[in-house]
Amino acid sequence: MVKMQDQGSAGSHKNQGENAGQPKANKIGPSTAYGYCRERLSPFGGLLGLVKFLDLVSFKEIFEGFYKPPERMPEMGHYNMVCGILLLLFIGFTRVWHFLYLQFDAVVCGLFNRVKLPYVTTYWRYVDSLGINQGMSLLLVMSALRERVWQLCGLSYQTIHINIDTTVETIYGRQQGGRKGHNPKNRGKKGFRPVLCFIEETREYFMGKLRRGETIGGEEVAALIRVFKKYLPGCVKKVILRGDGEFISWEAVKAAREEGFHFIFGNKVCAPPFASAGWYKVRKNDPVEYNEVMYQPAGWGETCRFVCLRIPQAAPSGGNAQFELLKDASYIYRIFVTDLTAAAHTVIEEYDQRADCENLIGEAKREGLEAIPSRKFGNNYAYFQIVMLAYNIWRSFKMLAAHGMREMEGHEPASETACKAQEIVDHTIRIGRLKLLFIAAKVATHSGTTEVKYSRHDSRVAGLFRFMGYLDKRRQQARPWLSGNFWECKHLPFLGIPQADAFG
Repeated sequence: MVKMQDQGSAGSHKNQGENAGQPKANKIGPSTAYGYCRERLSPFGGLLGLVKFLDLVSFKEIFEGFYKPPERMPEMGHYNMVCGILLLLFIGFTRVWHFLYLQFDAVVCGLFNRVKLPYVTTYWRYVDSLGINQGMSLLLVMSALRERVWQLCGLSYQTIHINIDTTVETIYGRQQGGRKGHNPKNRGKKGFRPVLCFIEETREYFMGKLRRGETIGGEEVAALIRVFKKYLPGCVKKVILRGDGEFISWEAVKAAREEGFHFIFGNKVCAPPFASAGWYKVRKNDPVEYNEVMYQPAGWGETCRFVCLRIPQAAPSGGNAQFELLKDASYIYRIFVTDLTAAAHTVIEEYDQRADCENLIGEAKREGLEAIPSRKFGNNYAYFQIVMLAYNIWRSFKMLAAHGMREMEGHEPASETACKAQEIVDHTIRIGRLKLLFIAAKVATHSGTTEVKYSRHDSRVAGLFRFMGYLDKRRQQARPWLSGNFWECKHLPFLGIPQADAFG
């Protein structure tokens, strides 16, 4: 018979030799006793660091300044309801009903000053009240958050690359907006076709939207480009847009030119007349050749620069042959339209740097992008942006952790510190959870004061403590967007903070 017990052995053993001071190994087997304890435990101890981070960037101020709430006021308030869903996604759960697993978690409940979270139906009702207006307002929340994180991390990019791409979300019900379209994994199935834009330099989600299932059209791409400036950080002066052949059209090119953006779009709409004498090689023994031409496709308002790469059929391409328009059995061609003036091979090399966009989309899907919570398109549109906000919070969280490491470990060789810090940024969100979130904690209360305690035997705790100490230190300092020591935060006026007051 297995004996139930509330407390472990009270015996103490002294270790000798090299193991002195170390805990004695515990043997656990099929007959090991088990039972209850009185402490409130949580596997998500790293959430305390998240709370400190959100306080540092004044996230509640940003949220309440830009979020357009639905008409119905929930008992917990709009901020706590959205934050609840964000925490759910931040932890790694992707469905609203997964709140069942958090209802009594000590740390999660403590963040909302509750003994237990509301029933799942409460969150369902709130998601059901959301629409496109709420989703669009969350894009402004993300933009303001981005500015503040960049300033905290000492980032002042004057030039950024925005990678644009679409993906397919297959649906299996009667969701509004579902359409049959290009769906390579589930042919013939209905789905959504959201468009997502990422900043190459930081791997952050810039903006995007949930779309119906059809392939995106030129006018829709142009409308998307024309609102980019609204979401750009105040330090950015130059933008280079990169998109595959799905985004090429005269409307898109015209919009980019009128907005002052540079662009490289894959070409799948025309076959420009490249001069046979214009082909050149970068390296003598390299089979790859490059060319360029000024050309005005039918229906376009102006001539544009087209650059091309061709590879002999017998040689491995090493690239994407999706833009094969020139009928030549001897070569594989890749053609792009651009306004950049660099050499053709340099332009194509710059375009190929957007390959990471597919990885970022894949990660976003794993973080909940493929979850379709409702039949209503408006609900799903808003939930899409909440998922991407949680994605960006993770990105920001890791960026600040890396920046904190550089500041705290400045005494180490620069290369070593930079390498370790960059690893934090480059790791997937799943790895970030293992290092910064999934750390066991005990919530204790003494004399009316709540304390979160961690095991000294977890090797990750020391790093978490250093990061939280860094956050506490920064919380006591003036915020850069208010101190006047950095570039101008364009979203301050929208939060009711006059620019003159902030930057005197």
